[in-house]
Order: sequence, then C-alpha cells, then structure tokens
Amino acid sequence: MSSVLVVEDEQHLADGLRFNLEAEGYTVDTVSNGEAALSLLLEGEQPFDAVVLDVMLPGKDGFTVATELRASGQFVPVLMLTARGRPEDVLRGFESGADDYLPKPFELSVFMARLNALLRRREWFQRDHAASGRTTSDLITNDVGRGAQDVFEVGGKTIDLGALELRTPSQTVRLTLMEVQLLRYLIKHEGKVVSRKSMLEDVWGVHEDTDTRAIDNFIVRLRKYLEDEPTRPRHLLTVRGVGYRFVASHSDV
Repeated sequence: MSSVLVVEDEQHLADGLRFNLEAEGYTVDTVSNGEAALSLLLEGEQPFDAVVLDVMLPGKDGFTVATELRASGQFVPVLMLTARGRPEDVLRGFESGADDYLPKPFELSVFMARLNALLRRREWFQRDHAASGRTTSDLITNDVGRGAQDVFEVGGKTIDLGALELRTPSQTVRLTLMEVQLLRYLIKHEGKVVSRKSMLEDVWGVHEDTDTRAIDNFIVRLRKYLEDEPTRPRHLLTVRGVGYRFVASHSDV
C-alpha cells in the first residue's frame, strides 16, 4: 500500500488524517513544519508515494516547501491543503509544483477521493511509460486524455508524458504532473488557438475570473524545455490578446 507524508501543524487535523489514512491501509508519517518535511523528503531513506502539504506552516510555508522540492528534482505528487481558496492561491500552489489543491474545511470523502485520484494518476503514468513511442500526429489522432500514446518527438526532443520527462541529447528534464497535463491539453489542441481562460478551466478547474499570469509563467517554463531559442518560440506560439497555439513542426509564424 502507498506511503503518505502528512505535513500539517494543526495536531488534531494531522491526527485525524493519519487515523483515516491508516484505516484505509496507507502507511503514514506526519510532521508539523516545512523544514522537517524537506528533511524527510530529500534526506530520508523512506520514499513517499504522495505528500499532503498544508500551506500555512511555521517556518517555511507550503509554497516554499513545494518549490524547493521540485527544484531538488523530487517529483512526488503533492496535494496542498489551505484555508485560502482564492483562485490566485490555487494558481500559486500549482506554480510552486503542487499537483492538486484542496481548500479547508473539506469533507473527508472529498480528501480521500482527491488523494486516491492523484495516486492512480501517478500509477497510470508509470504504467504507460512502458508503451512504445509514435509520432506526434499519431498521438494527436488518439484521445490523449486517455493516455493511449505518451511518447513523441518535437524539435529533436523526446517528450515522455508517462515518465514525466523531456529528454534531449544532453539532459533529462523532469516534469510535474501539472506540466504534463498542460502539455497534454496543448497537444490535444495542436494547431488550434487555445485561450488562457480555457486552460484555467479545463486543466486546473479554476472557473472564476482571476489573473492569468500563472498560465504565462507555465508557458515560459515549457518553452525553456521545448524551444531551442525560448525567446523566439517555434512550437509554443503566442496569439496576442487570446492565448497560445502549439505546433509540432517548426513554424516561423
């Protein structure tokens, strides 16, 4: 059964989550601050399958923990918990590397469903990593949301959605689940103009009016991975005033 790290400074909530997770068969560790979480995740010998991470922590907050975790090359799935459910906070959580976000207070059944979905998604990615690669056009003609094909080539780079990796002749870049989901969405709509609003709603489930700069920041990151010259993109193109367009083959548009 999966191993979960709960990072929560409210003792009653940490104890409640531990009790219910262990009742479901999970192995659970709890810590009450960001420094202890990073120590366990980056230096500890026990690997975790998921992290339940509160935002409001003493010392390093959850955003900082997630950011440092991703910067170190650790890509364990992260479910963020917070009393702040504003769209800006949700997007900040995703920008820092969280894979899902649950505002407090929450129903236990909803929490378990979100955590289980996160673990299933990770297992699904790992399982589909065994699939052989095809061309980008093959990927696009399939329902990419179902993971029928997850390995393809763009500009001499191999994007392996199943392994959460982008590989070049000189390096391998690890991708977060959220980056993979955004790539899936862009690939599925290859050649079409995709608005920032549709990305917010369809990829992150954020339906309120909010600042769309988080989308732009994600695109900047993806361009660093995909483009030979990120400031002169040929795959992730900006459509001014609307959003973006993904093209698999080189374009000078």
